[in-house]
Amino acid sequence: MQEKKPRPRPPVLVAVDLVILTLRGSSFQVLLIERGNEPFRGSRALPGGFLKRIDEDVYDAALRELQEETDLDGVGLHIEQLGFYGKPDRDPRGRVVSVVYLAIAPGLPEPVAGTDATAAAWTPVEEIISGRVALAFDHRQILDDALERARTKLEGTALATAFCAPTFTIAELQRVYEAVWGVELDPRNFYRKVQGVSGFIVSAGTERRATKGRPARLFHAGQATVLHPPITRPESNK
Repeated sequence: MQEKKPRPRPPVLVAVDLVILTLRGSSFQVLLIERGNEPFRGSRALPGGFLKRIDEDVYDAALRELQEETDLDGVGLHIEQLGFYGKPDRDPRGRVVSVVYLAIAPGLPEPVAGTDATAAAWTPVEEIISGRVALAFDHRQILDDALERARTKLEGTALATAFCAPTFTIAELQRVYEAVWGVELDPRNFYRKVQGVSGFIVSAGTERRATKGRPARLFHAGQATVLHPPITRPESNK
């Protein structure tokens, strides 16, 4: 019996991309680079690149690319895997499968461009959603998926308190939700929902006096990491 010849395997490159999200002021922003090389030279894109060595760990490659392209150290960040992206035509250089990682964190510094990026900057998410800023490759789809993950996290976890000061008002917490969800919320309804979640926020026992109206009660983050019941988005914005 004739021995079967092994089928030729198509060449596939492995890449990593990162979606780094933060709040700056009251603006929900994503870290973008300006590509210095073809394809899409001069276009905005998520930071990322190819594995350098056959023995390089994918997660380590993501941290390396973040450092090389933006001078940000991802070691202290909570970075989770968002997913795999591998449509045949996603990259004009050939068949590229990308492993995408997501981080959502407060207080991130200004990035500094390096390696094949000619610029790196925080960009308001609204600029991309509105179409005023276009992204290279399939990075708009990746960002859309990352935004949905971030918005869902705010529903079911205490992530929002990480973007507040050590003590905060419910109005300030509400602004975090509004920035990430991209929607205005009814203050009374939001107050009721927040107060109904055990362990989410705890009274700090003090108040902040405003120039007008009654003093605002101050709170700090509670012990809860998962919210029961969750604080759900308005149906029209899901």
